[in-house]
Amino acid sequence: MRVRPYKREDWPSVESITREGIATGVATFETEPKTQSTWEKESLQGSQLVAEAEDRTILGWTILWPASDRCVYAGVAEVSVYVSAEAQGRGVGKALLRELIRLTEEELDIWTIQAGIFEDNPGSIALHKACGFRILGYRERIGKLHGVWRNNLQLERRSSKVGI
Repeated sequence: MRVRPYKREDWPSVESITREGIATGVATFETEPKTQSTWEKESLQGSQLVAEAEDRTILGWTILWPASDRCVYAGVAEVSVYVSAEAQGRGVGKALLRELIRLTEEELDIWTIQAGIFEDNPGSIALHKACGFRILGYRERIGKLHGVWRNNLQLERRSSKVGI
């Protein structure tokens, strides 16, 4: 497996993996994947990564979204990371997040990466903690998914290299 920058032709796999994540009910408040145009143009440029198997199958992806349009928060971004069901438990998420963290500190000038994770998604919480994220707090009934109030944990990873 290798982690590499996303290419436009990866979109069908990215969209499929996103749909898998949405179907779990524990990955996101979204009920449909973003469009390819939104995914490519509204995310932080240079942050779109995919994990690719030796046979070129896309196993997962990660991306950063601006946390705010205010200039004071230019170095703060929200992370999304998705791994295909068949590739979970094989280190794909960890490889993606570690490469993304490297990019944030060496190329993207990001000092804080944040994540909002449903409290009933222990795999994602463990993945983020293993990559240096810490739990900041708990947000009760922050939003509804299919008419049901959901809680989530707020996590962040603060760089020891950027913004110090």
